[in-house]
Amino acid sequence: MAAVNRVSRTFAVSPPPHVVVDYLKDLGHVAQWDPGTRTCERIDSGPVGEGAYWHNVSTMLGVTAETTYKLCELTDRSVVFVGESRSSTAVGTITVEPAGSGSTVTYEAELEMHGSARLLNPVMKKAFEKRAVGTQRQLTAVLNALVTS
Repeated sequence: MAAVNRVSRTFAVSPPPHVVVDYLKDLGHVAQWDPGTRTCERIDSGPVGEGAYWHNVSTMLGVTAETTYKLCELTDRSVVFVGESRSSTAVGTITVEPAGSGSTVTYEAELEMHGSARLLNPVMKKAFEKRAVGTQRQLTAVLNALVTS
């Protein structure tokens, strides 16, 4: 099996789990909290639920990538997105647990490079870790702002 880059961050936010999950299930919001995402648009219709799809354009290390993401799992405490492109497969799992009046969020991301892109794994690992720091910071701020909206 090809090498998989993994990152995981756990942090506290002010909104309760149902507010956090309701916001995160719509991947169209990802440009607000993922520093690498340029655009992310829904490419199907109907209510957001398992099986919904988005077209994501993001950059990492100056390279633009287009990925199709699917909402593969949605519960009252978690969302799981799987993204596929020619050069990679990405899995994002966000778990939300109650913590007092707020929530504890665990964000886990996996990125597997395919084909000749696997040669970039050592560089991608560092870039992926750096991006996770920015993602945690922005996601915390965006989620905390939901309680004042």
